[in-house]
Amino acid sequence: MPQQKWVIKNGTFVVLQDEKTLVKGYMVIEGDQITYIGEEEPQLEEGIEVLDGNNLLFMPGLVNTHGHTAMSLLRGYGDDLALQVWLEDKMWPMEGKFTAQDVYWGTSLSVVEMLKGGTTTFLDMYDHMDQVANVTEQSGMRAVLTRGVIGLCPPDVQKSKLDEAVAFARDWHGKADGRITTMISPHAPYTCPPDFIEKFVQASIDLNIPMHTHMSETRAEVEQNVKDYGVRPVEHLRKLGVFSRPCLVAHGVHLNDEEIQILADHGVAVSHNPGSNLKLASGIARVPELLKAGVTVSLGTDGPASNNNLDMFEEMRLAALIHKGVSGDPTAIPAAEAFRLGTEYGARSLFLDQVGTLAEGMKADFIALNTDQAHFLPRTDFISHVIYSASAKDVEHVWVDGKQIVKNGSCLTMDEEKIRSEAQRSFEQLLAR
Repeated sequence: MPQQKWVIKNGTFVVLQDEKTLVKGYMVIEGDQITYIGEEEPQLEEGIEVLDGNNLLFMPGLVNTHGHTAMSLLRGYGDDLALQVWLEDKMWPMEGKFTAQDVYWGTSLSVVEMLKGGTTTFLDMYDHMDQVANVTEQSGMRAVLTRGVIGLCPPDVQKSKLDEAVAFARDWHGKADGRITTMISPHAPYTCPPDFIEKFVQASIDLNIPMHTHMSETRAEVEQNVKDYGVRPVEHLRKLGVFSRPCLVAHGVHLNDEEIQILADHGVAVSHNPGSNLKLASGIARVPELLKAGVTVSLGTDGPASNNNLDMFEEMRLAALIHKGVSGDPTAIPAAEAFRLGTEYGARSLFLDQVGTLAEGMKADFIALNTDQAHFLPRTDFISHVIYSASAKDVEHVWVDGKQIVKNGSCLTMDEEKIRSEAQRSFEQLLAR
């Protein structure tokens, strides 16, 4: 069957390549790939579908590199608390009541929010991951999925959880026409004993897939690691072999110079979660120093109960602003770099080499913003406008693998009304259990 071919004309496309930031003109999509992008009108067959891109800004879909999507059911349930209090008193007791159906509806709620906000790829670390994968497959999104495992339990329960994580990673890797890939995830050094983490390293080797874990999110966590194991979390994970694997760590807030160099030397990527880290008062990661050392840094929202939204435009803006504020250097994270954190570097962090930029040969994962609005004028610098002026609500259309899944602000693959109703019902049932 021939691949569907169509073209966008009169578009403004964010490319950020070779000193060029924008291309005004045409983009051709054939099947799931971009086959042309340029100012000159391409030679096309008669009768080809044409989309007029006037007053639309086309950019790569946003990549959310850390989250727990089903936690949308706990949005607003426990706020303005320290991380450990929030986890132990509010989140974990409620999460212990989650059923597979709760995860399905919580994930669906988050996927609708992400899609409508221009996120085309997300990472999810949670439980009942088959449900997350089912939602992803139905929605048309791209996702990197991993069963997060807390190892504070007897050996037989540890084995059962590890077996489940391995089975999920093996069964779903490459599914949904390749839109789903998987990782292996011990939750964190403070929730998994060292010998248990080593078993995850071996599973990562056996399956030939990357690793993902939380690390150095709070100062207390770092101090506890030193107390328990004699070293800080970075050295601890290095000794356990985690960094011998392709690896993405979430947070990385409390790092010293030596640790930043270790991450750089081992090619470890960091998911920076500015909104969640600010809300939980965990601190501010040393992103300019990480980038300068050559570490790939991307952006994540974390779960919607600690953020409390999934607006990646907000994360890009926060990343650009807070590092200026704490460093006193207005050039610390320029707008173009913040843009890359949310797109190109996100794809790199997730080991996806065909998404994150608009270019010939890349996957057709892209979004269109409505620029016919007051806050996009005057038309001075669209990169600046995306970072400092735009929000998720400006997203008009979304495509993944060349298929349109959001049109005029509405999801084409998800029943939004039913999802909102079922998610609310799930929360009420959680409270009653």
